[in-house]
Amino acid sequence: MVLHVKGRVLVGPEDVRDELWCVGGRTTFDRPAAEAVTVEGWALPGLVDAHCHVGLDRHGPVDEVTSEKQALTDRDAGTLLIRDAGSPSDTRWIDARDDLPKIIRAGRHIARTRRYIRNYAHEIEPADLVTYVGREARRGDGWVKLVGDWIDREAGDLTACWPRAEVEAAIAEAHRLGARVTAHCFAEDSLRDLVEAGIDCVEHATGLTEETIPLFAERGVAIVPTLVNIATFPHLADGGEAKFPRWSAHMRRLHERRYDTVRAAFDAGVPVFVGTDAGGSLAHGLVAEEVEELTRAGIPPVDALSATTWAARSWLGRPALEEGAPADLVVYGEDPRADVRALAAPRRVVVNGRIVA
Repeated sequence: MVLHVKGRVLVGPEDVRDELWCVGGRTTFDRPAAEAVTVEGWALPGLVDAHCHVGLDRHGPVDEVTSEKQALTDRDAGTLLIRDAGSPSDTRWIDARDDLPKIIRAGRHIARTRRYIRNYAHEIEPADLVTYVGREARRGDGWVKLVGDWIDREAGDLTACWPRAEVEAAIAEAHRLGARVTAHCFAEDSLRDLVEAGIDCVEHATGLTEETIPLFAERGVAIVPTLVNIATFPHLADGGEAKFPRWSAHMRRLHERRYDTVRAAFDAGVPVFVGTDAGGSLAHGLVAEEVEELTRAGIPPVDALSATTWAARSWLGRPALEEGAPADLVVYGEDPRADVRALAAPRRVVVNGRIVA
């Protein structure tokens, strides 16, 4: 089937075409001779969720049926490219499906022993960090995921997980193997060491300060704020109040300043991308909510939109709506540049040139 997308095709924030065609699963701007089914509206490249976990729930790995439901939920919300930021499940079977989102995997989380959610990560000590980073760099799709900080029960608060020397060696090994490294970080303490060690991205990044934001900007280190996840901090703090009051107070402070933190990073030139952290305790399909959260933080709507479309795809090395690119796109009834809330109501979802939702 040839699909004709007509109306306003947002090839870029200001590059708007009148139409495109999907032929043989690929995008073209040249009218084909064959008859086509026409869809009208505002078209965007398939949305990107740069922090998502397919194959994982709050208890650990899930079966293929559950993984498929997760991927379908994301797809139907318009997410057609996922950077899977850590999963213990083997989801390579999804690559053979032409109706599911494309996934860029970071392998399995790498955490300190008893310093992360049970059943999620390889739990190791610093002496083994380089070995495990090398292993996950070979298993993944160009990314490795570290747990940079977590609650230290003896300290009663968030603390850094890795010594500087070991993390430098591990990041160097990942880069040698052609992989980029990202890290889960809620607090302040681990950020300088990770960035100066050469990390490529930080997840959540709620601990950014006036001292570390310029360092991120200077080194070009991206952040994926996952604001829909940070919204859960007060609930988490309430649950830990009796046992870890210092940690609970810290989590509340990080939550209270979350929008100011993201806006300050954006204003300083830190690359900001959309990620939901779906698949742990959060539901899938929240990409539109995360984009709206970025605008609440003060990021201009077109920049928030780019953080899940054109800029996000470029950062991950995947094409948008380009000649010959896979025809993965979403069609809306209204211009999402004018109001990002339009993302919550996709009119059509197209994967590999076929309407799937």
